[in-house]
Order: sequence, then C-alpha cells, then structure tokens
Amino acid sequence: MLGSATQRACGARGAGPDGNASKGTAVADVLTTLRDLINGGLVGILVKGGLVMIPLLIASVLSLAVVLERAFFWRRLRHQENDTIILQFVEAGNVEQAEKIAHDSAHPVVRVLLAGLEYRQLSPAIAMEAAAQAELRRVKAYLPMLDTIITLAPLLGLLGTITGMISAFGIVSEAGLGQPNAITGGIAEALIATASGIFVAILTLLPYNYFRTKVEHLTDRMEEQATRLELFLCHRGS
Repeated sequence: MLGSATQRACGARGAGPDGNASKGTAVADVLTTLRDLINGGLVGILVKGGLVMIPLLIASVLSLAVVLERAFFWRRLRHQENDTIILQFVEAGNVEQAEKIAHDSAHPVVRVLLAGLEYRQLSPAIAMEAAAQAELRRVKAYLPMLDTIITLAPLLGLLGTITGMISAFGIVSEAGLGQPNAITGGIAEALIATASGIFVAILTLLPYNYFRTKVEHLTDRMEEQATRLELFLCHRGS
C-alpha cells in the first residue's frame, strides 16, 4: 500500500509540469498567431478578425472624418474672435459700427451678439437666446456620432469575441484537441476583435472629450458676452 501511494504521488508530481507545459504551449501559440497577424499588416488583421471588423473599420473611418472636420471647424473660429471689440464699440455708443463688424464674422458668440444688436429696439434678450440655440446646434454637430461610436465599438469587439470563441469551440467539438493551430486561430480572432473595438473607442473618446470641453467653454462665453451686451444696451437706452 505504501508503494502504491508513493507511485501515485510521483505520478501527480510528474503530471504537474506536463500540464503547465501544455498551457504554456497554448499561450505561446496564441501569441505567435497574434504576432503573425500583426506582421501580416492591416489587411491580415481585418481578415483574421472576422466579419465584425467591417463595422469597426467603418466606425473608425467615420470617427476620423468627424474629428478632422471638428478640428478644422474650431481652428477657423479661433481667427474670428472679435466679440470683445464689438462690445467695446457698443459701450462707446457706436452701435452701428459694432453691428457692421458683427456682420462680417461667423463666430457663434458674434452671431449671438448680432442678433441682440439687430433686435435691440424690441427684445434683445429673446433674440440672443434664440440665436444661441441655433449656434449651439452648429458647434455640437456630429458629436452624437462620436458618442455612439464610443459606445458601439467595444460592443462590436465583444461580439467578435463571442463569435471567435464559438468558432474555436466548434472546431474542438468537431476535431477534438488534435488541431491546436485552428483553435488558437479562433482565440486570436476573438482577441483581435476585442482589442480593435477598445482601440477605436479610446481614440474616439479623447477628441470627443476635448470637443465637449470646447463647447462648454463657448457656451459660458456666449452667456457672459450676451449678458454684457444686454447691460450696455439697457444703459444706453436709459
């Protein structure tokens, strides 16, 4: 009995390294497959990542297009900030010159001030409020699309993970464990889809937060300058 127990203990100790070796081999196969895909280029990654890579590619292209469009939009506005000059003219009593300068600018804050100047005899506050709503829609354009991509991309990656694991387990059920390369290929597909979805979401989240911050600062400046214009007009009328 003592000999048989010793043999079982020796067998258990011998099975441990073999099991660890098999696990290490499987992990190495997955890493090798991922390295081969990366070395194969973008096309290889798209092909091996499965069908879910198609909507992820479309989402990344849309995200890049929106980011570039918004970047150029805010860059153009930076060269048209003359709302302070307009308020200086109004404060000095030269409303006509201020209105003339406002007509030549497309900056959202200036457009709001222009509405107040044009309707200064009626209700400048209501006119500026209506203009502000229209201008805010313009500065917030396409941001909901970025928000959708941030939410959708990880979900698409998760879907690719599920389909890749289903494919891997399907191969196991049909051919058993005799085809490790095919199994690791399904796992690699799952990992590629997940990584791609998270990558697209992260690269979209950073500019999205930047543009949201720009919108918030512009909104605050719009409210501040509109209030100052209303005070100047009230003082001038009195």
